[in-house]
Amino acid sequence: MFVSTTQTVLEARDIPRHIAIIMDGNGRWAKKRFLPRVVGHKKGFDVVKDTVKRCSDLGVEYLTLFAFSTENWRRPQEEVSFLMSMFLQALQKEVSRLHENNLRLKVIGARERFSSEIVDCIEQAEALTAQNTGLTLTIAADYGGRFDILQAVNQLIAQGVQEVTEESLSSALYAHYAPEPDLFIRTGGEIRISNFLLWQLAYSELYFTDLLWPDFEEEALHDAIRSYKRRERRFGRTSEQLPTEKQRS
Repeated sequence: MFVSTTQTVLEARDIPRHIAIIMDGNGRWAKKRFLPRVVGHKKGFDVVKDTVKRCSDLGVEYLTLFAFSTENWRRPQEEVSFLMSMFLQALQKEVSRLHENNLRLKVIGARERFSSEIVDCIEQAEALTAQNTGLTLTIAADYGGRFDILQAVNQLIAQGVQEVTEESLSSALYAHYAPEPDLFIRTGGEIRISNFLLWQLAYSELYFTDLLWPDFEEEALHDAIRSYKRRERRFGRTSEQLPTEKQRS
């Protein structure tokens, strides 16, 4: 299990070890072009594939993408059905490519509302890529940060845990296998975290951009990482306590 940023000072890294992204703006991208929202989702999926490859090439070890929240079920049924169909097709067609490139796939969130076909594909994809050692791609689907914490607490209660600690709670979260995100990115111009990884984002560097997700191409990712590199990651310390560049090297 990885250490908590509230208990341990992490080593400064030029490239984030873990990037988490809220991919916002597919529908608005399509609307601006007088196209159906589903066209925006298709274009957004192309950007997902490109972003996974770029992060892997850069040496990012974990990439977590917020694909479908617990609140997204409130969207029009036609759009929800399309998103579920696209999710299934991605699992059926793209997982072999991930496996060939030594990437590991994890899907976090509740699965009860997914079709049995989707659940079977998730389980097969996770099993196929489980031993891969490259970037870990996590898809948050039917995921909510508050629900994640609640299910973790209930899991610990069911196990008879007498006292909940940071370590025990972290170990029961869906993404217990990943370190806390170094960099959180949200596209689409909204400035909020929308119930995403509430526990893990405690000390993440936050980056918001007005770019809609389908426009989040290579240079946009580099802009976000450059912004991250300029941040002072103090974890409660003062600037004077930070190591100098000479000390880091």
